[in-house]
Amino acid sequence: MNREYFKDKVMIITGASSGIGLASAKLFGACGAKVVMAARSIDKLQEEASSVSHNPDNVLCIQTDVSKEEDCRNLIDKTVGKFGRIDVLINNAGISMRAMFKDLDLSVIKSLMDVNFWGTVYCTKFALPFLLESKGSVVGVISIAGYTALPARTGYSSSKYAIRGFLDTLRIEHLYDGLHVMVFAPGYTSSNVRNAALTADGSPQGKTPLEEGKLMSAEECAQYLAKGLIKRKSSIILTGLGKITVLAHRLFPDLTDKFTYAYISKEPDSPFHK
Repeated sequence: MNREYFKDKVMIITGASSGIGLASAKLFGACGAKVVMAARSIDKLQEEASSVSHNPDNVLCIQTDVSKEEDCRNLIDKTVGKFGRIDVLINNAGISMRAMFKDLDLSVIKSLMDVNFWGTVYCTKFALPFLLESKGSVVGVISIAGYTALPARTGYSSSKYAIRGFLDTLRIEHLYDGLHVMVFAPGYTSSNVRNAALTADGSPQGKTPLEEGKLMSAEECAQYLAKGLIKRKSSIILTGLGKITVLAHRLFPDLTDKFTYAYISKEPDSPFHK
């Protein structure tokens, strides 16, 4: 990987307090980027700031709830106020859910759309003039669930499909003015997202149904993200299972539905069996 590519680039990462967001912040900070870390917990961001860069002037922590339009505007304003430009926006903040739609309080889907979809839209809208000026990159971290539906995650899949549609459209609108738009779809990656996933009534499930230690690490995922930025790719799909699932969904949709159902039904405490 060409680490020099990121030197002195101003990079905003939402959801930067843990998981892929934090791993990416550390990677880009080590490459000499000026990293803006955004998340709801300012305490967590400040605790991690020194691990992102030894130069405190190269790290800016901004408390941001991406579901709030004004927080997203403030994130961009403060970034430009300190660094004068934006080169990369990584829309990584997100939440998940795990429940059958028939059991689901509709407020859960609204929460997921507010954070995952609208958070991406708000941040991208306010950052766009500066990204166009720098001919920079905007990234949406989605999921394989944004290509092929994941049962018992109706709100999650819906929000990730919506992000992909939004960013694919944005790419075409700016096809000839230098803006780089990338849809980044990890497969199952080790993170806190499943522990914090919302259940039918909106409460966090508090545990993961997967063996997190066997999944792709957030650090490895961040490496793929960096390579995608350097090559200015339009989309990246990660993990062998993820790539096979997306291809199978395209070629054999009915068969893939049955495979997906069988796969999810084997999860511990699967919502299918409640």
